[in-house]
Amino acid sequence: MHHPTKQGYLLPLLLLALFLLCGCARGPAVSPEAPVPGVLRLHVIANSDSPEDQAVKLRVRDALLSLMEGRQTLQEAKCFLLENRTLLQQAAERTLEENGFPYGASFQLGVYPFPDRDYGDVTYPAGNYEALRVVLGEGQGQNWWCVLFPPLCILSQEAEPLEEGILEFHSSILSWWRNRT
Repeated sequence: MHHPTKQGYLLPLLLLALFLLCGCARGPAVSPEAPVPGVLRLHVIANSDSPEDQAVKLRVRDALLSLMEGRQTLQEAKCFLLENRTLLQQAAERTLEENGFPYGASFQLGVYPFPDRDYGDVTYPAGNYEALRVVLGEGQGQNWWCVLFPPLCILSQEAEPLEEGILEFHSSILSWWRNRT
């Protein structure tokens, strides 16, 4: 039986070292789990898809967003979430209780996958984003999410209301159908 010598291990070790050095020379690989930098999202998941659970999900969203207004930097927004978790949870649970829902809310700050999303002229591509995830009750319903920072889902009290007639909706399917007939 042949036993490899120390020299027999040297070539594989040198090849491994060369492989690692070449990989590092290009810079660190971006992990598919790494979050998109500079963005913080809010993700609220309803207890169920019942109309009542979906409606209270939006009330919880509004309660949380009212507390999040005014954060000027990503760091400030993250610090607020971490330092005020109890305040946020109390606001969510108070909203649930005031609306007659016996279940609670759980909060997790982590990295989660999100699909593409357009906010006017700004597109956030699908990817992993840091987010505050709020799960209401069993968390089996449709969800709602937006970008907390930069603040694209927070409307200030001073925001101008939309004038009637400014928004127009067009249906590509309806246009196609009309042009076809």
